[in-house]
Order: sequence, then structure tokens, then C-alpha cells
Amino acid sequence: MSADAHTAPHLGTSALLVIDMQRDFLDGGASPIAGTSQVLPAVTDLTGAYREAGLPIVHVVRLYDGDDVDLPRRSLIAAGAAIVRPHSTGSQIPRELLLPGVPELDPELLLSGGLQELGRHEWAMWKPRWGAFHRTPLDAHLRRLGVDTVVVAGCNFPNCPRATIYGASERDYRTLIVEDAVSGVLPLHLEEAERIGAAHLRVAELKDRIEHA
Repeated sequence: MSADAHTAPHLGTSALLVIDMQRDFLDGGASPIAGTSQVLPAVTDLTGAYREAGLPIVHVVRLYDGDDVDLPRRSLIAAGAAIVRPHSTGSQIPRELLLPGVPELDPELLLSGGLQELGRHEWAMWKPRWGAFHRTPLDAHLRRLGVDTVVVAGCNFPNCPRATIYGASERDYRTLIVEDAVSGVLPLHLEEAERIGAAHLRVAELKDRIEHA
């Protein structure tokens, strides 16, 4: 992890951001993303550790509805592609990542910019584009919680996790990538992220550090 006083993660005041872990992006889903099913056990382990530590978790999701879709996918969605559509099975967070009895996502609440409570210190939030901070209540929510460090896991590093990391850095959050709990991550990505102060660890080491934070 970073040894710099300004970028070193503060795990005791961190929040876990789980990016785009939805059924449509898993193997067998409408738009599977390579490697996402393979990291699901690691993300599950990580969310469990954050719950046990009483630290905040935000499940950041996509919902493709109407015209508010990123440009590269706008034609696809307009043509009727059934990818993370509101109320669909594929839009849901895998049950492995949630506490028993948690209700399904509430698209009306999420698309209106609300945070859906999924448990104590745990929420779902919709993002309209790649980064989790763009046009969302995330920054204000984390500030209210006293969070100064974001820990990033989830689906497809080159797109949404990377944009989220840059958005966090722009807002002066300390940032940590959980390298074995993000699909699509390569050594070059971690090297590039280090250049803007983002640290990286594996789940096992992070869990150990959380226990001693």
C-alpha cells in the first residue's frame, strides 16, 4: 500500500464500493463480462468482511431505461437489448452479495437519485455513466458518513471501476483497488492507478488490515 501521508488508505474510515455486480454481467447473463463470475467469491468474501467490521458498503448499479444511457450503448439499448432493465432478473445484485431477506432493487427510487438501504451501513445506488461519482449522491453520502477512503471492487476495471477511481481521486478520496476482486484488471492498470495515488491489495491482506484498523 501507499506510504505517502496524503494517499495511504485509512481503512477505519473507508467505504467499499461494489461496482456493477449484477446478474446480466455474470456468465449466463444477457451481457456477460469476462472474469466477473470468477471474482464473485472474492467480492462476496470482501463484502462479508466489511459487514463484520461495521463499515459502509455501496452497491453501485447500472439500470438502462429510456435515453439516459452512455453513448456507446445507446443504439443497442434503443434497439431493445434487454440488459439490466429495471425490474428484470438480470438487473439484480447476485444473492451471494446480499444479506438474507433483502428486497430486490427499487428502480423508481434509484433512478430518481435515491439510495436504497439494503442493510445496516449498506446501500444500493444507480449511476448513469461510467464513474460512480458522476451525477450521483455518492460524494455527499460518503462525506456524511465521515469516509475519506474508497475501496473499489466489482466488474470490468477498464470501464466503471477505473472511472470511479479517477472520480474519487478528483474529490480527494484516498483510494484502494482490491485487485483480485475486480474483473478485467491487468498489471498495467494497477501501475497506472498508482501514478494517481491509488493503492492496491488482495482480499486476504485487506481483510487482515481491516481487522486491525
